[in-house]
Amino acid sequence: MKFYTTMPGSLKPFFKQSLNDYATAMKNKDLTGAWNYLERAHVIGQCYPYHHSLVHWKMLVFGCRIKSVKEVIGQIPRLLIGGVKSFVGTVPVGNTGGANVPPMRRMPIQQEIKEIFAKAGVPLPQ
Repeated sequence: MKFYTTMPGSLKPFFKQSLNDYATAMKNKDLTGAWNYLERAHVIGQCYPYHHSLVHWKMLVFGCRIKSVKEVIGQIPRLLIGGVKSFVGTVPVGNTGGANVPPMRRMPIQQEIKEIFAKAGVPLPQ
């Protein structure tokens, strides 16, 4: 079993850019775009406890902002256990993190995200 603690430095700029794009989309009231950036940040950061938990926190806040009871309720357990699952390397790779998908469902990683990992020189999560 591999224990994950910190995100590789070469991947951090891509994660940060996703969160910056999320913030910009929110300022522009582009809720669909904002959510897509959170999902991208989730897939990029899901193997790293701090980053994984941060995205779930932002998803919880997003759910509150759009007044989605389903999203808020769905994010609470993800926020509580997501970081632990990252630490011990048991995340469902590719899962986009929202309450609209089962929390343990593995999903295909989008080509755009595969390219991010390649540019960062970081192997795709297995």
